[in-house]
Amino acid sequence: MQLFSKKFTVDFMGQRKLSLAISAVLIILSVISLSTKGLNLGIDFTGGYLIEVGYKESADLKSIRARLKDNDFADAQVQHFGTSKDVLVRLAPRSDSNQATISDNVFKVLQQQSADVSMRRVEFVGPQIGEELREQGGMALLIALFGILIYVSFRFQLKSALGAIFALVHDVIITLGVFSIIHMSFDLSVLAAILAVIGYSLNDTVVVLDRIRESFRTIRKKSPAEIINISISSTLSRTVITSLTTLLVLIALFYFGGEVIHGFAFALIVGVVIGTYSSIFVASSSLMLMKVSKQDFLEAVKEDTELDELP
Repeated sequence: MQLFSKKFTVDFMGQRKLSLAISAVLIILSVISLSTKGLNLGIDFTGGYLIEVGYKESADLKSIRARLKDNDFADAQVQHFGTSKDVLVRLAPRSDSNQATISDNVFKVLQQQSADVSMRRVEFVGPQIGEELREQGGMALLIALFGILIYVSFRFQLKSALGAIFALVHDVIITLGVFSIIHMSFDLSVLAAILAVIGYSLNDTVVVLDRIRESFRTIRKKSPAEIINISISSTLSRTVITSLTTLLVLIALFYFGGEVIHGFAFALIVGVVIGTYSSIFVASSSLMLMKVSKQDFLEAVKEDTELDELP
């Protein structure tokens, strides 16, 4: 029982009110931003044109926007892409012109402003395809959450299952909220990252909840808060090492992996940080809110004992 001595135990539950307050604030801010600003959907979901151009010197986005606006491209969204010399132009789909005509017209407008501009790439997604991808992506997210709901319902008793589900919803809402607040492009790669975050967060939460269940069945003469603290502390090294090693890889991808996976890596970084936090504080704090006790975990053991005693 040396592992459960006080010097190895951190009083996480002593900070549960503060942690729940922080989570509540983050969720409220995320919901407000998603309701008012929404997500900056990429052309994967909205459809449209994506034109990447390069300059020999740093490009002035303000003058580029003004030039495009004066030439019937008032809806153009212009942003730097990787460096100040690379520019990305996004346009809504247009029914009166084909892809080649649109990209050629945009490039001619930019050439009139600066002769040192060069075309890098052009992408087009039709509005119907974009709408289908948006619907299918949302359905994939809901199916994943529903499947996890079924799994944790069978894997744990009711209070633990509710804690795991609350932690997952907490992670998804805050990750989406971060993308809404900073108005970062949300495309299919980011959606894939959100699904990966769900799996990562669930794995971490299951490890913690498993240890809590085991501790409630084996540790006596301690309060629920003390037992939860012991359980989280005993898995803390595993949680921290796993999160840090994962973050090292993701940070490397974010800075050196190129702009194509920039959003994917950023979503995973946010998700891993929030998922680690929720595994330690949110899922366990929700158990305290539901007044978890030893009886919640001993019922199954009692039934098995009664069956063993039958002749």
